Amino acid sequence: MRISDLKISISGIRGIIGESLTPQLLVKFAEAFSTYIGGGRIAVGSDTRPSAAMVKNAVFAGLLSCGASPLDVGILPIPSLQIYTKEKKLDGAISITASHNPIEWNALKLIRRGGHYLYPFEAEELLDVYYQGKFQRVTSPDKIEMARGPFSIHQDKIMGLIDTDMIRRKKPRVVVDPCGGAASPFVRGFLQDLGAEVTCVNCGLTEGFPRDPEPVPRNLGALCEAVKKHRADVGFAQDADADRLAAVDENGVPIGEEYTLALAVDYFLQRNKKSPVVINLSTSKIIQDIADRAGVELFRSPVGEINVARMMEEKNAKIGGEGNGGIMVADVHTCRDSFSGMAFLLEYLAWSGKKISRLRNELPDYFMIKHKVKASFREARAILNKLGAKFSQGNTQTLDGLRVDYPDFWLHVRPSNTEPVVRIQVEGKSEDMAKRIFEQIMKEI
Repeated sequence: MRISDLKISISGIRGIIGESLTPQLLVKFAEAFSTYIGGGRIAVGSDTRPSAAMVKNAVFAGLLSCGASPLDVGILPIPSLQIYTKEKKLDGAISITASHNPIEWNALKLIRRGGHYLYPFEAEELLDVYYQGKFQRVTSPDKIEMARGPFSIHQDKIMGLIDTDMIRRKKPRVVVDPCGGAASPFVRGFLQDLGAEVTCVNCGLTEGFPRDPEPVPRNLGALCEAVKKHRADVGFAQDADADRLAAVDENGVPIGEEYTLALAVDYFLQRNKKSPVVINLSTSKIIQDIADRAGVELFRSPVGEINVARMMEEKNAKIGGEGNGGIMVADVHTCRDSFSGMAFLLEYLAWSGKKISRLRNELPDYFMIKHKVKASFREARAILNKLGAKFSQGNTQTLDGLRVDYPDFWLHVRPSNTEPVVRIQVEGKSEDMAKRIFEQIMKEI
C-alpha cells in the first residue's frame, strides 16, 4: 500500500476503511507518531464510527510497540481530547475520527503536547520517520490505562466563562443534533447544566450516522422539523467529532455555519475586552464587518485549525475560527469547539433578549457559494494558474491556494487539506453577483 493512496494533511491522515486505511498502515503510523514524539503518555479517543474499534486496537498496538503509555479516553469529542491533553500535560494524543467525511472513512488526527495539531513542518518530519521506518521499538511494552471523566475538564473550563444564572433565568428551549457522533454521550447534560431545556435528536450511539455528518443546511431537515415541533428557541447541529457547530433559528431555518461563527464573534466583542480576531482565508467578510464595527483588527490565516490557532497566539486574539462553524475561544482552548459555541450563543440569546433570527438579520447579508471539484495535484496547479490569470485585476493572495478580492466579491480556490479535491468559494454582496463569478470560474475550469 503506497502512502500516496491516503490523504495526508497538516491535521493528520484519512482514508477509506478496507481500501487505503488498513490495520497495517495504522500500526505503522502509530509507531511513527510514538517514535517522533519520544513515547510517553498518549491519549487515544474516537468518534462512533463502526470502524473505531479496529482502528483503535491497531493504534494501541503501534503505540505500545514503540514504548508509549496509551491512555484510553473512549468516545470523546476532539476539542475535549485537545483540552484533556493540555490540562493533563500529556505527551500527545490521537483522535480516531474522519470528522464530516462519510461513514466509510476514518482517520487519525495527531495532537502534540499542549493540545494542538501538528504544525506543517512537524507533519513533514513525522512522514520522514514513517518513510524511514526506523521506529524505537521496545521489548517490554507498557499497559493501556483507562481515563476517568475526561469530558468534565472541557465542561468546567466553559462553565467558568459563562453566566449560567442568566441563561437559567431565561430557560431557553434547545433542540440538539449531534449526529450520533462523539458529542452524543455528553451534549444533553452539558446543555442542561447551562440552564437549557433540551430535546435531543440523533443522540443514540448507533452503528452508523443517521444523517450526513457535515452540519450544513441540506443535512439538517430532522433538526429543523424538531425545532418547529417543540417550539424551541434554537437548534444546534454538530459534526461527528464535535468541532463544528451549525445553528437553526426559532422558525426552523438554518442560519448557515458562517453566521454561527459571526454571531459568536459579535457577542464576544460586545461583552468582553476588545481583542483582535483571527479567521481563515475562506471565511465570510461578515467577520471583517463585525471587527470594523468593534474597532479591532482582523487577521486571516491559511485554512486549517492549527494555522488559525497559531496566529491567534501570535496576535493575542481571544476569539477566532473558521467559517465552517469552527468557533475558537482562547480562554477555553485555541481549537474549534462546538460546545463553546453553543454556550456563547445561549448566553447571547439570554443577554440580548432577542430571537436568534433577529440577531442574524442584524448582521450584513452576503451570499456565498461553496463547491468542490475532483482534481489531482497537477490539475489543481493548472486550475490555480488559469484563475490567477483570469482574475488578475483583483487584490491577489497566494498564501493558501488563490484568494482574489474585488470591491463587490471575493473568491478563494485551493487544494483541500482533507480530500483529493479543489475547493471553490465565492462570496458576493448579492446572489446574482456570486453566481455570475462562480459560473466564470467553472467555465475556466
